[in-house]
Amino acid sequence: MTASPPRSAFWRGFREGLPFVLVIAPFGLLFGVVATEAGLNLAETMAMTVLVIAGASQFAAVQMMADNAPALVVVVTALAVNLRMAMYSAALTPHLGRAPVWQRALIAYTLVDQCYALAAQEYELRPQQSTAQKVAYFFGASLAVCPWWYGMTLIGATLGEAIPPSFALDFAVPITFLAMIAPMLRTLAHLAAALVSVSVALMLAWMPHNTGLLVAGLVAMAAGAQTELWQARRRATQ
Repeated sequence: MTASPPRSAFWRGFREGLPFVLVIAPFGLLFGVVATEAGLNLAETMAMTVLVIAGASQFAAVQMMADNAPALVVVVTALAVNLRMAMYSAALTPHLGRAPVWQRALIAYTLVDQCYALAAQEYELRPQQSTAQKVAYFFGASLAVCPWWYGMTLIGATLGEAIPPSFALDFAVPITFLAMIAPMLRTLAHLAAALVSVSVALMLAWMPHNTGLLVAGLVAMAAGAQTELWQARRRATQ
């Protein structure tokens, strides 16, 4: 496997990224509809999609804009939702950090949840691959995922009200994140952070403009870090 050319890794990434189309397509379609309903025109919707290319952050920002939330709250929430990208980048740096600058810039732009989930699993299974193979795999996964986000957002923003409400496209949002996050919950710290984030978010659902999510994220990160510290101290004393 290590002697295979980057082309093989690229097409493996592309094939393994294709199943995510089942959730990316309705996810993008839904965002196009929601963005236009929130008052964004076609150009604004597509500009946001192409520049931000982060579904959860876009949904959070558009929802707050529709609720007339202050601009500062919208920006802070969108950034907070996207903070996980910093974690993704740190996790991928040991594998992709030696790639040329232009490749790293393109990887940073197309770094979305689905691509990260695939790449993290691939690099864990085949850590001996060269940097070129790892980059090729990531680009293959990106090609299978990202164009659908653009295209389906365009369709959703264009068709808008023509899509029957009975389609209930919002099912794609929780399914997408459950499919990605569930396999990653491998340690006690991961489980603690997940449980705390859900619990605190539910308890703070009363806070205006969904700002309870910001608090829940911070508390969950602290819970996960404290769990890891507790485990480390416990191992040291054994």
